Amino acid sequence: MASETIEVDYLVIGAGAMGMAFADIVLTESDKTVLIVDMHQKPGGHWNDAYPFVTLHQPSAYYGVSSKELSKGIVDSIGLNKGLQDLASGPEIMAYFDEVMRYQFLPSGRVTYLPMCKYEGDGKISALTSDKTYQVKAREKIVDATWLKTTVPSTHVPNFEVADGVKFMPLNDLPKVMDQPSRYVIVGGGKTGIDAVVWLLENHVDPDQIHWVRPRDAWLMRRENTQPDSQFFEATMGAQAAQMEAIATSESIADMFDRIEAAGIFTRIDPDVRPNMFHGATISDPELAELRRVKNVIRNGRISRIEPDKIIFENGDVLDSDPDTLFVDCSACAVGNSEETTVFQGDTIYLQTVRTVQPVFSAAFIAHIELTRDTEEEKNRLCQVVPLPNHDTDWIRMHNAFMMNQYNWSQEKDLRKWLLDNRLDGYSQLAASIEEHETEKIAIMKRLRDNAVPSVMKLQQYLAEIA
Repeated sequence: MASETIEVDYLVIGAGAMGMAFADIVLTESDKTVLIVDMHQKPGGHWNDAYPFVTLHQPSAYYGVSSKELSKGIVDSIGLNKGLQDLASGPEIMAYFDEVMRYQFLPSGRVTYLPMCKYEGDGKISALTSDKTYQVKAREKIVDATWLKTTVPSTHVPNFEVADGVKFMPLNDLPKVMDQPSRYVIVGGGKTGIDAVVWLLENHVDPDQIHWVRPRDAWLMRRENTQPDSQFFEATMGAQAAQMEAIATSESIADMFDRIEAAGIFTRIDPDVRPNMFHGATISDPELAELRRVKNVIRNGRISRIEPDKIIFENGDVLDSDPDTLFVDCSACAVGNSEETTVFQGDTIYLQTVRTVQPVFSAAFIAHIELTRDTEEEKNRLCQVVPLPNHDTDWIRMHNAFMMNQYNWSQEKDLRKWLLDNRLDGYSQLAASIEEHETEKIAIMKRLRDNAVPSVMKLQQYLAEIA
């Protein structure tokens, strides 16, 4: 079959959230053309493979593409997110991205979409379902929206052995369980493990029947402090100010985390176990209360091998098991590639986070910088990578980079306006919504500004200590 030639301005590899967010800005802020190639049959990237009960863990208002609202604009009145802004479910997100593609991108006449296709490099694209190939010429840039390599349980291979005869499944299959096992063993202490435990508790499983392998405990962010709506101004912006104060007045790294926790910004599942992990997950207070009902927590480190009658850990520990135990794999790392590289490199853009754990905002911002700045040096200066965290002290690197980016953006008048107008940036709108008579809000912003420089200086000190 002959190869078809396509010529466009931007070739975007990946129709996930970041690829879609980048393409959306190109379409709304320029007359450029875009080709989007993806190995899934529908846009949405890893959401195609996510577990059926997944939801966002940050408000929907922060997610999606800039030009189309995802949030319903409501505050949940029931459930474990009660009193907070809505969290879109996986099916809602898939439907959202499908609508963006079908009703915005494709009707524009400037988007070519190749699902079920793989980018092979050197401008070559091959179909997964036939021998059809395409040769693409990108006049402007190739945009790698797969650099972070998001992974989910259903598509990842565990880094431990599972012997024959062990009942083992990704949490995607939990809703298919019809026969009650002797116990459920949740493998993984991150956000996926949290979701699995909460789902089991909501679906009639006794907490004593749940055993949770948590090699590391994590610092979690209280979700009430991440609400981008004026009715939550005191909680959201107040938390930002309190965090600045905690950093600025801290006397050590441990003291800094203690102060941030005491201010109600960070929390942890077990008050008696000090976390050494931070992945940026948010949690509501009711969710936290549910998780604390599970007392059978296994802290023997990482698993090496699971056999029908025992669990073998990397440190040599062995725990008894039984063939009727159901192991639920939640060990996939959300981001499969934490290696950092510069965003703009010649004819390629590597989409990464330029704001703390906000990938879609980051992709949209990078697209805007690509369209409005001339030199690669200037583009990379404004798009310094905010590293994705793993260990607790990675939060220091992440927050320092975030604050440096925020400062650089604040010095550019056009960027201040863009941030104010872009729906994915909730904080700028919150700050701009303050009226002259709102003295309490003004006081919060003053606390934030007064502690900005001291907190950066303290972060720099801690960075030198962990280098």
